[in-house]
This record gives sequence, structure tokens and C-alpha cells, in this order.
Amino acid sequence: MSETVLVTGGAGFIGRFVCKELLKRGHQVRVLDSLIEQVHGDTDRPADLPVEVELIRADVRNGDAVTKALKGVDSVIHLAAEVGVGQSMYAVERYTSVNDVGTAVLTEKLIDNPVRRIVTASSMSIYGEGLYRDADGNFVQDAERLPRTSDSQSWDPLDRQGRPLTPVATPEWKHPNLASIYALGKYVQERTTMIMAGAYGMEGVCLRLFNVYGPGQALSNPYTGVLAIFSSRLLNGQRPVIFEDGEQRRDFVYVGDVARAFADALELPQAAGGVFNIGSGQDRSVTQVAQSLARAMGKNDIDPDIVSKTRVGDIRHCFCDTSLAADRLGFRATRDFEEGLAELAEWVAEQEAVDRVDQAKQELEARGLVA
Repeated sequence: MSETVLVTGGAGFIGRFVCKELLKRGHQVRVLDSLIEQVHGDTDRPADLPVEVELIRADVRNGDAVTKALKGVDSVIHLAAEVGVGQSMYAVERYTSVNDVGTAVLTEKLIDNPVRRIVTASSMSIYGEGLYRDADGNFVQDAERLPRTSDSQSWDPLDRQGRPLTPVATPEWKHPNLASIYALGKYVQERTTMIMAGAYGMEGVCLRLFNVYGPGQALSNPYTGVLAIFSSRLLNGQRPVIFEDGEQRRDFVYVGDVARAFADALELPQAAGGVFNIGSGQDRSVTQVAQSLARAMGKNDIDPDIVSKTRVGDIRHCFCDTSLAADRLGFRATRDFEEGLAELAEWVAEQEAVDRVDQAKQELEARGLVA
């Protein structure tokens, strides 16, 4: 089944891999992307965006541009969004406008230009804290951390009796706990997609992405994925900055696996109406990840800088229960983490990166968002 697919935000890190996967499967691909400087630098077209892809450079909030982009399109993959938990906590209007209003504009234009299916990128951030079990074996969906008042206080959430909670893989049925403006916007994108698709005879699918990594991520954007931020620091001979104690656990999934998930979600009949976690199913501490990346980049002598501070909007543990995507989509991440890191390191070695991490940290501290 060959279709013409519109990929909003398709010139971005994940988007370019999605475009390549769609082309490989025989689809025609059109991209709508504003190519903002923070992500793309000064370029009219990313060098690794395939030449077969039609690029419309425009903002997803521009209704006329969206209408033009939708002409002759059979389906949509919606990736366009501002990305970054920390920055969303002070660039509130910008994030809300692009993520919420942009999705509203897109889905409103779909009323008169309906498609078979729209697949939207959501995020693990909507969960806030992941799922936990308490000492009695009960699931805890609403774990919260108290503000730390002493160095002896645990970084981890506790139950109401002050007992430690054990993090477990987070499934889709865990209710949202929106701890940042970014998380709020991703949930709005998700629900807008499902509401509007259902109301106007289209099929909606949402993929809740965990920590995506791989070659091609914006190394000079201090609010991008953590591995790209660490890569930029190490490339410049600087220590990766890790908040809290570095023992927070995440799920890292290779971008090529994520691209395959989007293509499957677009094509498979059984995906319609579903919301799926997309991750590797393996959890690692942030410190372990920083150390593994340093080894892959030949920077073993650079240890991470663990700052023992927390950022507003950050969560402690969240990693992926992949069983629903496996059952419904047949999806399993296949890329070995160390092999993926080696590929990332090889690509990074050929890049130049402006290290803006200290600047970003200062911006957060100036607004009282780091404590």
C-alpha cells in the first residue's frame, strides 16, 4: 500500500529517519518544517534529508501552509513540536503555541482535507513519575517527591508511611501526571489527535516515545535529548552535567527503531485507535549512560559532573513497558545499546558542536527552576 505521507517536523532528528523508512517502504513523502535555528542552525534543508522528500518550509501554525501541505496527502505523521522539559518551564507561550495551537491548526485543516490516518508523537513525559510498587506489593500511580530539605533525604519517592517505593516498567494504563509544560503540551497533542480523528472519520494513533538517541540529533541545542547533550559536552572536552545523584533511571531507544515504529503505526490496521509506548524495555541509570558514552567516544578520562541539584519538572524514574506495542504492532526494539552508542560516537566525532549547556543551566537557575 503506497501512500503520500505528510510528515510535520520531518526535517528534525526523528523526522529524517521516519522519512527514510517511509521511502524504503515505497511511500511518497512530503515534509512541513519551520527549520528553527535552535534545532537546525542556519540551513534551508538538512543535508541528510533525502532528495526524494518534498520540503515545505513553514510553521505548523500557518493555516494556509498546512492546507497546501495536505493537498493530495493520504496520511499524516505529526512530529512538529518544541522539545525540552526545562525550557518549557519558562518559554511557556512558545511551547504552548507550537505544540497545542500547532496541533489544533493541523487537525482543523484536516476537517476539509481528511486523511486515512494521523500518527502523532507523544512522550513518556506525560506519565510524570513512572509506575512504582510499594512495600506491600501494590501499584502506585501517583508517586510524588517531597522537596529536599537536607542532604540525607532520599532522592526517591516514598509512600505515605515514608517507606521506599520500587520503580517498575510503566505501561500505557498508568494515568498521566503532567509535571511540566512540555508534558502538558504532548498530552494535549495526543488527545487532540484522538478526539479530532474520531469525530471526522479518520484513524488516530499516538506513540509515547521514551528517550530517543542516535546520530543526527542537534548537538548545539541544550534542551534536546540527554545523549546528544552529553555528546556535545564530551566532544568539547567538558564533563556531562547530571542533575540529582545520577541514579535516576530511563529507557533509551535507538532512532531507527523509533522510525520503524512510526511506519508500522501508519500501516498496520490493528494500530488504529491505539496509544503505544515505544522504548527498548531496558532501563539504565543516567550515570551509567554517561559513562558508556564516554567510553564509546574515547573520553574515559572525563567523568560526569553530578551536581546534586534538581530541576523543576524533572522526574526520578520512568522506563518503558513495551508489551502492548509488542502484542498489537509486533514491535520490539532491535538495536543493541552499545552498538547504537558506537554509531552515535562515530557520527559525533565528525561534527562540531557549540556547547550551550552552562548557558541553559544559568537560565534555569536565574528563574529558580534549579534547586
